[in-house]
Amino acid sequence: MTGAGRPAGAGPLLLGVRHHGPGSARAVRAALEAARPRAVLVEGPPEADALLPLAADERMRPPVALLAHAVDDPGQAAFWPLAAFSPEWVAIRWGLEHDVPVRFVDLPAAHSLAMARDAEHAADGAEAEERDGPGEADGGVGPANAPAGAGPAARAPIDPIGVLAEAAGHDDPERWWEDVVEHRAQGGEAADPGAPFAAIAEAMTALREVYGDGGHPRDAVREAHMRIQLRKAVKEFGDDIAVVCGAWHVPALATRTTLAADRALLKGLPKVKAELTWVPWSHRRLARRSGYGAGIDSPGWYGHLFDAPDRPIERWMTKVAGLLRDEDRFVSSAHVIEAVRLAGSLAALRGRPLAGLGETTDAIRAVMCEGSDVLLALVHDRLTVGETLGRVPDTAPVVPLQRDLTRRQRTLRLKPEAAERELELDLRKDNDAARSRLLHRLRVLAVDWGEPATGRASTGTFRESWRLRWEPELYVQVAEAGTWGTTVLSAATAKAASRAASATALAEVTTLAEQCLLAELPDALPVVMRALADRAALDADVGHLADALPALARTLRYGDVRSTDTAALGEVAAGLAERICVGLPPACTGLDADGAEALRGRMDGVHTAIGLLTGAAPAHAGRDADGLRGRWTAVLHKLAVRDTVAGVVRGRATRLLLDDGRLAEDDAARLMGLALSPGTPPADAAAWIEGFVGGAAGGGMLLVHDERLLGLVDAWLTGVPADLFDDVLPLLRRTFSAYEAGVRRTLGELVGRGPSAGGPAAVGSGTGTGATAPGFGPGLDEARADSVETVLRLLLGADPDPHPDPDPDPDPHYDPDPHHDPDPHHDPDPHHDPDPQPNHDPQPNHDPRPGPGPDGDAPSGRQGARAANVKEPLGATG
Repeated sequence: MTGAGRPAGAGPLLLGVRHHGPGSARAVRAALEAARPRAVLVEGPPEADALLPLAADERMRPPVALLAHAVDDPGQAAFWPLAAFSPEWVAIRWGLEHDVPVRFVDLPAAHSLAMARDAEHAADGAEAEERDGPGEADGGVGPANAPAGAGPAARAPIDPIGVLAEAAGHDDPERWWEDVVEHRAQGGEAADPGAPFAAIAEAMTALREVYGDGGHPRDAVREAHMRIQLRKAVKEFGDDIAVVCGAWHVPALATRTTLAADRALLKGLPKVKAELTWVPWSHRRLARRSGYGAGIDSPGWYGHLFDAPDRPIERWMTKVAGLLRDEDRFVSSAHVIEAVRLAGSLAALRGRPLAGLGETTDAIRAVMCEGSDVLLALVHDRLTVGETLGRVPDTAPVVPLQRDLTRRQRTLRLKPEAAERELELDLRKDNDAARSRLLHRLRVLAVDWGEPATGRASTGTFRESWRLRWEPELYVQVAEAGTWGTTVLSAATAKAASRAASATALAEVTTLAEQCLLAELPDALPVVMRALADRAALDADVGHLADALPALARTLRYGDVRSTDTAALGEVAAGLAERICVGLPPACTGLDADGAEALRGRMDGVHTAIGLLTGAAPAHAGRDADGLRGRWTAVLHKLAVRDTVAGVVRGRATRLLLDDGRLAEDDAARLMGLALSPGTPPADAAAWIEGFVGGAAGGGMLLVHDERLLGLVDAWLTGVPADLFDDVLPLLRRTFSAYEAGVRRTLGELVGRGPSAGGPAAVGSGTGTGATAPGFGPGLDEARADSVETVLRLLLGADPDPHPDPDPDPDPHYDPDPHHDPDPHHDPDPHHDPDPQPNHDPQPNHDPRPGPGPDGDAPSGRQGARAANVKEPLGATG
């Protein structure tokens, strides 16, 4: 039959479409119903003809995609995605429903995959865009055509839709296409179903006459193959056939060429052995413009336009209202009515035949979201794009590994879903433990279905948290992993053993050992352990050892949970810890800022690891856990007091000792006082502060609860010279900005309020004998101060051995400040002159200390500064 008024002998019915366009899909269905062709030819790889009957299976739910991959290199793959609103899918389903033969006529995947591989090699490893979703200039169904398309072209490919929109006076190609095609005949189908295709073919013919191949030189090869397949179909079915292809290819298929010329274009094409199957796809993947995406900005909206029988705007607004109500937002029927009216008004103002996505989005933002972009983003993510994941029947061919994975997913009730979700596992339960093993084995195989996440409920070893999202690319990763084995267990075991043999870094082997234990790969663990022992014996770099130890400690910890024998692993871990204790102090000297920061992170990891090993080591060959902890504590003490060590490392060592209770608070305050003394360069002091209170949980709370330490930091910061303040500000900002907002606010309030009266932060003011220097205990140590007095006199050029005053002070309790409350614990020696001067004639009732200033409260001038800022710190540091 030649329905739709087509004259006999008019040739095949060429239906040029825009891929994934609901308007094109409706037009294709109407044209096929009118023409009733004897065969339907669709743009796609011919190797998939055997898979076409599966499209009629009731268990097949779009979006789906044809997956083609090279047998010898499964990573070399391509997809042909199809949605329910794709014209190609509509044509396939129409043919199967009406018992009409359906065939694919594009270039075989064997050639397109080989051409894509050669293009990548020709680019010298540069990241080629061969798998990018084609623009409308490319005639392909989707990204799968990119391997068959051109590599870096001599000129940029044109966008035919953009050229036509510009010729029509429109600056937005997408809006123009929606107005003339997608929103066409919403109130009913056109009288002539073939009219839009004739108009599109005429426009594309004009474009091809001007632009030629449009920047896609390899399209000539594809179109040559399509013409050859078209001749075969005409010879078998006559002219009463329909061809559904990209509109860009219609002029080339209508052009009369010789069979010899077309075969000449196909001669010598590279070829690989390829396998094809159906795989589920997702709307989210259709929305991506790179990788295996299709570049459709709004697949959910397009699907709605295709499925809605009438009043699409009203139905869309109702969907949005339902979504917002599910999120506990108050949206009434009045909101829906007003949003529909506003969208229609916007369309009329903008001269559009029907409200499009832009008008509906603006109306939703103004009426339902009350101007909130947060709620609008939710609508875009859930509805405009959508989270639909397709489904394929079990009878679809898959690699054996995929079949085993599917079986395990069903057994463990782990359904693949396009939406991201959190999964909490309790390893004491058999089903959860089996889920954990499966996810860890997939990570060994580089199938990234699940990513470990930080659990909210518990941090114990019996709980795991995962973040799951199934992406269509995972089918390619499973096909790649299928080269290692036919089951998840065998494939993970083989790959782990191979990685252990080829690993060159110690940290890589320790990480692999941890993965093998978590995945329970008993056959791979001995191989990994041998490789670990060999690498550990040969590697003398302390940084490498420190990177490797945390993974080993975690492995021992998980071994206790999973009842795994880890005795040999414990021996290696304890040996690494001993070597780190010996080699770390020399490695901490002569470091630049980046090296010191990296070493600080390694120290944290080693400290945590040794904490785990102290609980596990006694079970392995009699290792002395307390001795290991003691040796590590001694290392931290060395680092905390050694001046040649970078400030950030000394500060971190001090903090680790303080947190473990291995350093008294007074000693920590003394070390801080030394680090922040005036003789320390401001940059080094700021680095010490970052090491002490930055980069670890609780640093801010330590300052909140210890006002003495906060007072030291505050006093140092206010004393930084103005010309050096800009140098230390970035480091301090990085340290304190990591604190939570509440901690920062509390610190600001404490600093603004000043030191507490009588509290530890109140010391150090330098007023009276009861005052103490910041960080040096509750009082001045007179004996220590006396021990350095002789050296101080020599430095000042004074008499090193003055004669003491034989006359006692008649009033040893004389205080020049009547308002000063002396320290009740201070018992000054009445026969000791704290500041004897040569040739000094003592006078009765005269205190040699500086007198009060003009206000009667404190020494004034340079003399007072010396008394407050020189004498006491010298006595304390002696």
